[in-house]
Amino acid sequence: ELARAGARVVLAVRDVAKGEAAAATMAGETDVRQLDLTSLASVREFAAGWTGNLDILINNAGIMMVPEGRTADGFELQIGTNHLGHFALTNLLLPHITDRVVTVSSDLHKIGRINVGDLNWEHRKYRPLGAYSQSKLANLLFTVELQRRLTDSGSAVRAVAAHPGVAETNLISHVGGFRGAANKLLLRPITQDGQHGALPTLYAATQDIPGGSYVGPDGLIHTKGYPEMAKPSKASRNADLASSLWATSARLTQTDFPASATV
Repeated sequence: ELARAGARVVLAVRDVAKGEAAAATMAGETDVRQLDLTSLASVREFAAGWTGNLDILINNAGIMMVPEGRTADGFELQIGTNHLGHFALTNLLLPHITDRVVTVSSDLHKIGRINVGDLNWEHRKYRPLGAYSQSKLANLLFTVELQRRLTDSGSAVRAVAAHPGVAETNLISHVGGFRGAANKLLLRPITQDGQHGALPTLYAATQDIPGGSYVGPDGLIHTKGYPEMAKPSKASRNADLASSLWATSARLTQTDFPASATV
């Protein structure tokens, strides 16, 4: 939709062949580039290759409830992909960004708990859902703190967030057997197709909404429908927690809010 409306869309993808196949179906100008958020080296290489302005950055990569694993830098796989990779990418690209940063979260952030001292599940028994919901809460805390820093620096760039509800994608395709079949059966009444699932992100990326906003579907228990301003959890608005998470993320990724992001 962004390309159809006239935007030049850069698809940052792990699998370039799949990215090029997707780009071939899109009307408008596209550019496919390799990016693996599980590798800070890949993130740095992608950011170093960027030239010129970047109007809108959409942080929409994500994995969900995967078995315990580690990124190339030793981070727990879900916090590493869903939060730390985006954190590093955003900070490295921020001097180029002119309009906004959109980060895709999930309403499962409402059951998330941030353990800033153990983001990588080194001292807790690993729980796939707990790790996922922690990473999605981290997305919103990141948005809150990023917006605070942008505002304090005098930047006109906005940081906003969105969630797709429950969209029928391959996000949990790795869950097979009885559990996978049961998940599909139980979720079917509250799911929507991927095209509708993309609408909150498109709304957050294109509409004149305040920095710090959170957008989601307006329908049944906010899992499907059309975009509206959503209500995040109280924990996701905790300024002290957001600041603490930022400091830990900056230390882990060796990236931080750049002075050149001010305007």
